[in-house]
Amino acid sequence: MEAAASPPMKVEPVTLPGRVVRLEPLRLDHAEALAKVGLAPELWQWIPSPVRNAQEMRAYVETALEERSRGVSMPFAIVAQASGEAIGSTRYGNIEPAHRRLEIGWTWLTPAHQRTGANTEAKLLLLTHAFEALGANRVELKTDALNAKSRAAIARIGAVEEGTFRSHMVIPWAGRVRDTVYFSIIRSEWPRAKARLEGMLRPA
Repeated sequence: MEAAASPPMKVEPVTLPGRVVRLEPLRLDHAEALAKVGLAPELWQWIPSPVRNAQEMRAYVETALEERSRGVSMPFAIVAQASGEAIGSTRYGNIEPAHRRLEIGWTWLTPAHQRTGANTEAKLLLLTHAFEALGANRVELKTDALNAKSRAAIARIGAVEEGTFRSHMVIPWAGRVRDTVYFSIIRSEWPRAKARLEGMLRPA
């Protein structure tokens, strides 16, 4: 009953440092750097609204910041620790403070930094902060039902597949209606998921 009696979560801008990457609060001046690394078409294959040029990247950042001002999202730039350069973006979304629930998503990484541990560490940083600093009861993740790679990656970190929202989103640019698969990690599952993520980041 302690969790039920807890006050609402307070999600505020914060920098989350790791070994490979750090997550820093997204700013409008990140848009130019993100446009330099984030326009590869494959990054937006499964996204309802793709980003194809610098103007659309700026609009993408502006939308994220507007959502932050309304308290429904907390966007981050993913920055490589070695170079200090922005290499992608991620965010907390669909924040429900009273229910101590949020989503992790809107995540993309420049192709050069995929399969480097950057995405795994970003997930570890976000989940650790959500459960251990914010006191979340539940973290959601979702993906396009056709995105087998993403579904496998989410399951691999210990998230539980909960079901499919059928005909969930219209994808105008692809001319189809998307089914969306939902996953979650709840508070009681976090220690096991954390151990799994830390194991994935351990050198072989």
